[in-house]
Amino acid sequence: MSFITLLEKYQDLDFETFFANVTSDQVERAIHSLQPTELDFLTLLSPGAAYRLEEMARRAHDLTVQFFGRTIQMFIPIYISNYCSNHCVYCGFHRGNRISRRKLSLAEIESEARSIAATGMRHVLMLTGESPAHTPPEYLVEATRLLKRYFASVSVEIFPLEEEGYRSLKNAGADGLTLYQEVYDQKIYQQVHLAGRKADYRFRLDGPERGARAGLRAVNIGPLLGLGEPRKEVFLAGLHANYLTRKYLQTEIGLSLPRMNPAEGDFTPPAPVDDRMFVQFMLALRCFLPRVGLTISTRERADFRDHLIPLGVTRFSAGSCTGVGGYVETKEGDVPQFEITDDRSVEQVAAAVVAAGYQPIYKDWDLI
Repeated sequence: MSFITLLEKYQDLDFETFFANVTSDQVERAIHSLQPTELDFLTLLSPGAAYRLEEMARRAHDLTVQFFGRTIQMFIPIYISNYCSNHCVYCGFHRGNRISRRKLSLAEIESEARSIAATGMRHVLMLTGESPAHTPPEYLVEATRLLKRYFASVSVEIFPLEEEGYRSLKNAGADGLTLYQEVYDQKIYQQVHLAGRKADYRFRLDGPERGARAGLRAVNIGPLLGLGEPRKEVFLAGLHANYLTRKYLQTEIGLSLPRMNPAEGDFTPPAPVDDRMFVQFMLALRCFLPRVGLTISTRERADFRDHLIPLGVTRFSAGSCTGVGGYVETKEGDVPQFEITDDRSVEQVAAAVVAAGYQPIYKDWDLI
């Protein structure tokens, strides 16, 4: 069974009618339910629940402290290539953009690793554009093996692989996979992914399962907020995380809420998400999925991220650079995948976490 079966169960649901019929009593029950159902989760995403954010926040805070303590796990991304064979209309790396393309050599990756490791970071996320011809599996395996010499945890955010491909990366030292579906609405998915391997909706949707079956310790998913109707997208992403959590008991499932920032090409998000709605989504996810890690990246403003610390977030990126090779040297013409908003250093983000009464965690796992 694939998640597609559950997704199709809700594809014809009239979300507007459901939301219009949500009552205050239903919201109250959903907030305090010990075992919230899928429809309880949808209730918490409704416009009616937006008037109960303080109550939701208290519940989300209590659940997060219960299952994660007062900690924020820290990680940093490293981009090793921006070659891409896809045409995703919202992405700065897509093949139609006339940007400077670059792929790091193993020596350059090692220089980046040394620079990142000097910040104290011990968890790294390796990213590429989606071009198997430029970043073949052999290159990714060697890059992973190299990074593992510097970091306790190496996760990958690359083009979807077959199960054996993920197993090869695991054998090289990778322990985590991040793979965003971007948008769960299949019609919108086809409209914004015009060409390349990424146009295969089903192959991407099943990618997290292949990673879990390959034995990767952690799998992280998420929607790209701004592409599809936001409440529907977060609902389906939450169901996806719940499905993976229940099916792969040995895998740590996480969920990210990336919100669209400017990228090369000046794409305007058709369904923007404001701060209040963003907070509601995060609180609803925490109430529905108390054991699932929630990541908030440097796409978000520094002050906004700081205010999210007690509300359910468990993982922060910090000191991020979204261009290739940007930790050692930024070259003329380099274009990032997207613009970051929180440009604080690792040390500054850690200080903000401490100021909020939480502990920044640089390393929470190691291979024995």
